[in-house]
Amino acid sequence: MTIHQLSIFIENRSGTLVKVLQVLKQAQIQIIASTIADTAEYGIYRLICSEPLRAYEELQKAGVAVALSDVVALELDNTPGRAADAIEAFSKAGISIAYMYTFLLAGKGILIFRTDNADEAKNVILTNGLKFVEEKDLASLAE
Repeated sequence: MTIHQLSIFIENRSGTLVKVLQVLKQAQIQIIASTIADTAEYGIYRLICSEPLRAYEELQKAGVAVALSDVVALELDNTPGRAADAIEAFSKAGISIAYMYTFLLAGKGILIFRTDNADEAKNVILTNGLKFVEEKDLASLAE
C-alpha cells in the first residue's frame, strides 16, 4: 500500500536543481509530482516519478544525494473536503503524518503522505474504504 518517493538533497545555489532535472530528462523518466521544502542553505526535493528505482540509480550515478522511501498514496474524488475526510480518519486512529502533498492526475485527487506507522495506516485505509494507489497506477494515469 505504499509507493516509492525520491528525496533529494538540494543546495540553495544556482544549478543544483537543474542537474537533477537534467539527469531525469536524459533518462526519459517522467516526473508525476514534486515538492521542495527549503531552509536558508538547502532544500529537500521530494518527487514521485514513473520509474523511481531507475531514477534512484541514475541520480546516484550522477553523484546526487538521493534517498528512496515509502509513502502512502491515496486516490480521492475531485471534490472539496475529500482530503480533510481522509486525513481525519488517520487522525482519529492516532496516526501522525510527517508531511503531505496533493495533486490532480487524470481528474482524480492524489494525496501523498509519510507516516512512521505504515501498518496502522494500512488498517485505516482498509477499515475506511479508502482507495490506495499503486505505483503502476500512477504511471499509467500520467500517460
